[in-house]
This record gives sequence, structure tokens and C-alpha cells, in this order.
Amino acid sequence: MVGIADGDTLTLLTDRRERIRVRLAGIDSPETGQPFGARSRRSLSDLVFGKPVRVDVRGRDRYGRAVGWVRAGAGDVNAEMVRRGAAWVFRPHRPDPTLLRIERVARAERRGLWALPKDHRIPPWGWRAVEGQRR
Repeated sequence: MVGIADGDTLTLLTDRRERIRVRLAGIDSPETGQPFGARSRRSLSDLVFGKPVRVDVRGRDRYGRAVGWVRAGAGDVNAEMVRRGAAWVFRPHRPDPTLLRIERVARAERRGLWALPKDHRIPPWGWRAVEGQRR
């Protein structure tokens, strides 16, 4: 792992010394300017920094990033971000039922972003839509 853009995007260096930008599949973290954005980024860094990671690439997004499931050691990074309350389950596309269950528990236990006041818990896809209208 060589860089963290935000709570759901990281840059990896492959065994062949190639840089790959990876978007974590199934989740969406708060944007940088959004409440909890910086803490979400730190959470992802805590999970992967200095650790060898594996990526199960599922495709590419419209920005050319690899989209996949990331593992650091035996840990599922995508699921752990949701478990910590550092990311939402991404709902605009068929959400993963396992991640939805994990999110329900995080929400009930008020972990991470779920401890914020309700008016500060705007899903990133909603935040981006509003920000796009302001530009």
C-alpha cells in the first residue's frame, strides 16, 4: 500500500512495481469535506498501512480504478470499514447482504459515523449529488 485517497480508495504497488488505484467494492465512505471524512481515511490507513494486501478485482469503475475486495492478512478490509462505522454500504448498486447486516449492527451500536447527529449522516452519494448541483 502506497497511498490512501479517502476511506474507500487506495493505491497499491504490485509485485511488478506497478501502481494500481483500487476502489473498495460494496462500500462508500464519507467524502473528504464531509463530516467523518478524515476519520474514515485514517481508519482505512490503520487497516492497511505497512501490511501486504490482496485484492480480488471485480471490475473497473468509470474513472479506470480497479474495484475489488481488499484483504489485509486474514481481514476483510471492506467489511471492517463498515463494521467500524467508517463507511456506508453502497446502495445505488445491488448491496451485499452481509455488508448490510454488518452496517445494521454498527448503526445500532452507534459506531463511527453512526454516532454523529442524524443531520450530519448524509450518505456520500447524496453528498456528491448536492455538491454537484452547487457547482
